[in-house]
Order: sequence, then structure tokens, then C-alpha cells
Amino acid sequence: MKILLYPVLSAVLASKAAGHALFQALWVDGVDMGSQCVRMPSSNTPVTSVNSNDIRCNAGGTRGVSGKCAVKAGSTVTIEMHQQPGDRSCGSEAIGGAHYGPVNVYLSQVPDASTADGSTSWYKIFADSWASKGSVGDADDWGTNDLNSCCGKMDVPIPADTPAGDYLLRAEVIALHTAAAAGSAQFYISCYQITVAGGSASPAAALPAGVQLPGALKASDPGIQVNIHAKMDKYVNPGPDVIASGTTKKAGSGCGSGCAGSCTVGKSPSGTVIASPGSGAGAGAGSGNSGSGSGACAQQRYQQCGGQGYTGCTTCAGGLTCQDVSAPYYSQCT
Repeated sequence: MKILLYPVLSAVLASKAAGHALFQALWVDGVDMGSQCVRMPSSNTPVTSVNSNDIRCNAGGTRGVSGKCAVKAGSTVTIEMHQQPGDRSCGSEAIGGAHYGPVNVYLSQVPDASTADGSTSWYKIFADSWASKGSVGDADDWGTNDLNSCCGKMDVPIPADTPAGDYLLRAEVIALHTAAAAGSAQFYISCYQITVAGGSASPAAALPAGVQLPGALKASDPGIQVNIHAKMDKYVNPGPDVIASGTTKKAGSGCGSGCAGSCTVGKSPSGTVIASPGSGAGAGAGSGNSGSGSGACAQQRYQQCGGQGYTGCTTCAGGLTCQDVSAPYYSQCT
């Protein structure tokens, strides 16, 4: 029996390592904003403690970046996940290693998206969770299956009644392949900084009731501690319900007709961000603009500054240096 244990254990460990991923790019109505307004995690390692402040925007996610992506209420953003930082190819799964689980998206209105720490309340605007195929749970349809079938992209409508203002948009995958053990669910999270135009003219009055992170999730929640390798009759998606004007996508429904199914890196238009006052960011930091060494742009901590195929700003602000994270694919300011 011991002889059989080693290949099984090796396969489990390999799947854990192979499956790590991170949300690292955003599209707005089919325009590629790249990583300009994402608080990029410093690695693709998941968060496992629901009681840590990292559950908000990942490790290091309390630090803002210089840019904000402009979004209209009622429009569609497309979150994008891949396994390695800076690698946006479709040649491998967005999140591999049998990391099955739901995809959830939250909003939190904040005074300034570039400085907010995520301690404000959050409400859920989107979920792509689980659908039964009548088999064991890991053979059912999950939100991660839709991510993988769409080159890591998932379209997320911004509710039309979203009040104007700054927001953190929190994208989350909960990988459940080892979640039968307490505290073993894996949270892959990134927060995007967005500025919403349109919607209600009275921002505070129309905000949905929200929850606190940490606080809204418990390690013992039935959608967090669950054995998906057995037959499942139901799955309870963790966290609050999607708000009435939000979107619940059927797991297994694929890409649809939006950006997730049609947008292509390098062939679709690219955009530039709104620069925070005094940040040093501007048009030169756009995903299609070079600005290399010109002094016209400056990337903040954890923003991309180099890597294979990267054409954006390569200068780091405030004494930071551009360091290889996953050579040759990705370098960031640290």
C-alpha cells in the first residue's frame, strides 16, 4: 500500500503547483486595459485564511496602484485569469490542476480607488458557481470550467443602477480540490480599481447592503469546506447572494457572445487609465504605449514593468526597481 501512496501524493502536489493562477488583466466593453488598474498579487499563490485581511484583495492588496479604469454603469467588464504573471496566451488552462470552484465578483464603493484598503463594505454583483451533471462534484460544471474554455476571460455586467464613483472590483475564484479538509479551500483574488460614470446621481442613497471582509466568510461554510470528489446534490456558493440587479451565470454555459468569446490580445483595441492626482501615471502608461525610460510614466508597486510581449511603461516610481518575477514572462516594480 505504501508503494501506491507516493505517486498519488506526487500527483496531488503537482496539481497544486500547476493550478496556481491570478486575475491580472481587465477589459472594458471590449477594450483591453491590461494590468494597468489591477492590484497585481506578488505571486500566484492563493489565500487560504478567510480571517485574514488578505481575503479582500490578496497579499499586498491593501496597496493601491496609480491607475483607475473608467467604466460606465450598465457596461461590461471582462476579468482575465492566467496561471503565470504576464502570460496571456490561450495555450494552457487559465487555472489548471483540477482546481474546480465558483467565480464571484464583488464591488465596494470607496472615496479613492487608488488608496482604499478594502475595509469598506462589499456586495456581490456576479456569480458563476456550480451546475450538476449527476456525477461526482469534480465532474460537474463549475465557474472555473467557463474560465478555462474562454482563455481565462469572463464577462461581468456592471449593474445599470450602480452609483457613480470610485470602486474596488474584487474578482475571486475559490478552488475546492482539497477543500474537504478544514481551511484548505484556496482563494485566488485580485482587486481592480475602477471609476464608474452614470448610474445614480446620489451615490450613497442607492448602494446595496454590503458585507465586511474578513467577516462574511467562515472556514466551515458548506461552500468552503466541501468534498467535491463525492456526488453532490447541491452546492451553496459562499458569501452574500448576488444583488437583484446583478448577474448569475449558469456554470457550463461557456463564453457567450461577448468579449470573453471574441476579444484577442494584440488584435483588440487597448486603452489608457485615469491617472490618480500626483501619481505620475498618464497616457504614457497605456497598454499600447511604450514610454520606456522617457520619464513620462511611472509604474507603482506591483505594477508590471517588463516581460515577454510587454510594451508599456518600464519606469518604476519612488525608488522602486523593476524585478523579474516569472522570467521571461513578467517583471514588476518592487
